[in-house]
Amino acid sequence: MSSHPSLLIRHATILLPNGEFLVGDVLVSDRQIAQVAPEIPIPSGVREIDATGLTLLPGAIDPQVHFREPGLEHKEDLFTASCACAKGGVTSFLEMPNTRPLTTTQAALDDKLQRAAAKCVVNYGFFIGATPENLPDLLAANPACGIKIFMGSMHGQLLVDSDTALEHIFAQGKRLIAVHAEDQARINQRRQEFAGIHDPKIHSQIQDDVAALLATQQALGLAKKYQRRLHILHMSTALEAELLRQDKPSWVTAEVTPQHLLLNTSAYDKIGTWAQMNPPLRSPHDNEVLWQALLDGVIDFIATDHAPHTLEEKAQEYPNTPSGMPGVETSLPLMLTAAMQGRCTVAQVVNWMSTAVAKAYGIANKGAIAPGYDADLVLVDLNNYRPVVREELLTKCGWSPFEGWDLTGWAVYTIVGGEVVYEQGKVNTQVRGTALQFAQES
Repeated sequence: MSSHPSLLIRHATILLPNGEFLVGDVLVSDRQIAQVAPEIPIPSGVREIDATGLTLLPGAIDPQVHFREPGLEHKEDLFTASCACAKGGVTSFLEMPNTRPLTTTQAALDDKLQRAAAKCVVNYGFFIGATPENLPDLLAANPACGIKIFMGSMHGQLLVDSDTALEHIFAQGKRLIAVHAEDQARINQRRQEFAGIHDPKIHSQIQDDVAALLATQQALGLAKKYQRRLHILHMSTALEAELLRQDKPSWVTAEVTPQHLLLNTSAYDKIGTWAQMNPPLRSPHDNEVLWQALLDGVIDFIATDHAPHTLEEKAQEYPNTPSGMPGVETSLPLMLTAAMQGRCTVAQVVNWMSTAVAKAYGIANKGAIAPGYDADLVLVDLNNYRPVVREELLTKCGWSPFEGWDLTGWAVYTIVGGEVVYEQGKVNTQVRGTALQFAQES
């Protein structure tokens, strides 16, 4: 056992790596879990948390977020977003490259890492963004969790929609490629077909399920051709889920967002442009097929695609409204509420939101409560329900598509590297997370 114990969590209902629960204690030393047992004597000088009635889970790892810094800090920044993570029980995040400037070079990646080291209260990692021209950067940038390719729903340098450019990226190197899979040519064509319509509901028809399927088929074909590690971001359609059910090589993974599981096109009538995101919300049938694919392991894990915009930006008339919604504060309560409703188990939620993410991205020592693992933990209350209230949100954008939803599983304590970063409604803004490392070949 380490010689510097710092925290003892007592009387918690602990989720063990085998999926069973133990009512007991966890001792934290030197940023790691030192001991898990039914009862641990209290060492002198150690902070003690009485977790009676609370459930102890590994901290969530959100593998797809847009935290807007640098360049778009009026929507969100690394500090506000990481505080929102702490409130949501998210102890690590992987952030996307569509900032200003774009994260497409080592220098831009280094700048983000320096900003995060100074500001983030949780752990952090960053994608390097693909352009048609930056292959040397994609091969050399370090530490990057993967290469992000926008096959569609993007403009400017980050749009990589030519067959030649995509082939070049897949053909060289071994680093994980994560794709936003929408076919830009089909989107462009359908934008012309539906031009002049200002009902945001049309968004789901313009960027339809066929646009998603075409791009996912192309990415899957390239991954098979080059045996290249591929991850399909925010899968949204039954068509894609069925494609992967039939044809999913061992080196391919996929994720789904809570909103694509729990919201559908009926949300436009209730919350208007707040429901607008890329890829768009789909039908109730898509909800059900995605749920089943997640339960069956066809879809590997969950991400939020946290993509905040201000209320003023969202109040514009479609199609001038930006796509995206916040999610890091509500994702774990949403999924734990689904578990309490019988849609899945708490152990499955933890696998989808922590264990499987760590495995997919090669993040060592995270995603389980066992000696030697990092002390990134969350104590949640599964006995009480509380609504999503706009005024309580810590995201800078100040709204949620799930406002008013009554949820359980809210974080009571969030612990990052053995330090309490969120406690009873307050963030300890002095805590700093660390840069994640990724055991992948470039």
